[in-house]
Amino acid sequence: MKALVVRIDSFGDVLLAGPAVRAVAARASHVTMLCGPRGADAARLLPGVDEVLEWAAPWEGFDPPPVVPADVDALLGRLRAGAYDTALVLTSFHQSPLPTALLLRLAGVGRIGADSVDHPGRLLDVRHRRQSGRHEAEAALETAAALGFPLPAGDDGRLRVLPPPDTGDLTGHGPYVVLHPGASAPARAWSPHRCAEAVALLTDAGHRVVVTGGPGETALTRQVSGDLATDLGGRTSPRTLAGVLRTADAVISANTGPAHLAAAVGTPVVSLFAPVVPAGRWAPYGVPVILLGDQSAPCADTRALTCPVPGHPCLDEVTGQDVVRAVHKLIQERQS
Repeated sequence: MKALVVRIDSFGDVLLAGPAVRAVAARASHVTMLCGPRGADAARLLPGVDEVLEWAAPWEGFDPPPVVPADVDALLGRLRAGAYDTALVLTSFHQSPLPTALLLRLAGVGRIGADSVDHPGRLLDVRHRRQSGRHEAEAALETAAALGFPLPAGDDGRLRVLPPPDTGDLTGHGPYVVLHPGASAPARAWSPHRCAEAVALLTDAGHRVVVTGGPGETALTRQVSGDLATDLGGRTSPRTLAGVLRTADAVISANTGPAHLAAAVGTPVVSLFAPVVPAGRWAPYGVPVILLGDQSAPCADTRALTCPVPGHPCLDEVTGQDVVRAVHKLIQERQS
């Protein structure tokens, strides 16, 4: 059986789909994952994925592309050529799977399942309804099970990626903690001065600090690192970042992709979590986590990209010393 799993959101969203992908892979002979440009690299890290198709959907992302008939036709051609027997469409709790399901139906996919609040008409063969407040990873697993793909025996359902490479040449030798100062939206980011404060206090407490960031975040990581931390801004691929996170004592991150990548390699997370989305659905999954940030702030559940409250108090009232205490607690728990 050839199966298609669709998750066309961001890097972290695709990582959260990983357990559901493994459930499908346990019963399919071939698994293709259809992802957007921001999530395709994460799909290539997931066990059970044989092929990745990349497509920018006009209904997803912060700046979705225009609807171009030729692009849609090209995607339909690729999907028809895949001759998929079944498709699992995974979305966040606030998204509709039906635009994707319509394309899959037009492409001749045999059986389609998704979690859908909206009435699907003939677009879905299996319409699942998630339980209220379920974590995104659990909701995806339950949708897969509804389509006939339960998690196989012996699989703990945690996030997982393919074994990352050794990254000692990047991090140097000896214990360290990682601070990832960037975020996919400004409303989710801890301010740079707070990040720099945490680096200084962690260093004073005897920790070696590694600061990570993408190619577009090098100015930020340089500012946060100063002369105290190892600056890996722009120096890691997704695979090497997984390696850096895997051997860290703890990872400090906002609610963004690297926090979920840390969970996927089994590293505890100090999560600077802005409540613009619910922590119960989006916190790092399956590893020890300490949430920092006011989860009852006025911005709660707004899904705002830019903080609507002056001063960004939900996160910026968290201090560097709060982070140091959280790191110490996670390390002590890990060693006990």
